[in-house]
Amino acid sequence: MAQVTLQVFRGDASGGEFVDYTVEVDEGQVVLDVVHTVQATQAADLAVRWNCKAGKCGSCSAEVNGKPSLMCMTRMNTLDMSKPISVAPLKTFPLIRDLVTDVSFNYEVAKQIPGFSPRPPDADDGTYRMMQEDVERGQEFRKCIECFLCQNVCHVIRDHPENKEHFMGPRQFVRLAELEMHPLDTADRTEFIRKTAGIAYCNITKCCTEVCPESIHITDNAIIPLKERVADKYYDP
Repeated sequence: MAQVTLQVFRGDASGGEFVDYTVEVDEGQVVLDVVHTVQATQAADLAVRWNCKAGKCGSCSAEVNGKPSLMCMTRMNTLDMSKPISVAPLKTFPLIRDLVTDVSFNYEVAKQIPGFSPRPPDADDGTYRMMQEDVERGQEFRKCIECFLCQNVCHVIRDHPENKEHFMGPRQFVRLAELEMHPLDTADRTEFIRKTAGIAYCNITKCCTEVCPESIHITDNAIIPLKERVADKYYDP
């Protein structure tokens, strides 16, 4: 059993600071386990959002040693426990308290996305005919657990919060790509992607792809194809 110092951010929208907590770490534990130990033994009022503890709900997103991560999927033995380990709330979103942020921005902008608009059935019995490769192309995007780590790391809104009025962020581009590439969908969202979603703000740094816990190739498979559709319609001579 090892001992580690966890530097946990404590505070709210009015301000705060990192507080050191020294706790014992058992073999196989993840960061969320250690945060729960702090909560159970030293700081009962520590606010932290979590649910499944299996990397599928996206609730426990935080910044561990400065890197946007799921606390439940970040094993302690992958970190240097000889040094203090910092755990901070997501920087991009308004702080509620301690490690909990207000991510409602993501749900509000998602409401603006034009919904699924299927074509008429191919057969009299109401069934459709689709190529398997077309079906499989969108499966990757459906793995998204809405942890919003990609939104948090995106410098377009992380460093420039004023851009939230004009840029929806990578998570929403994953949703748009899922709809646009669906073999049954007929809606044309190109103007929406260009103007409302603000895809031109993205400059392809791939930071969103790097932090995705579901290994979705956000930049290559979602954002770039959407950029190409916009370019083909509005800018390609």
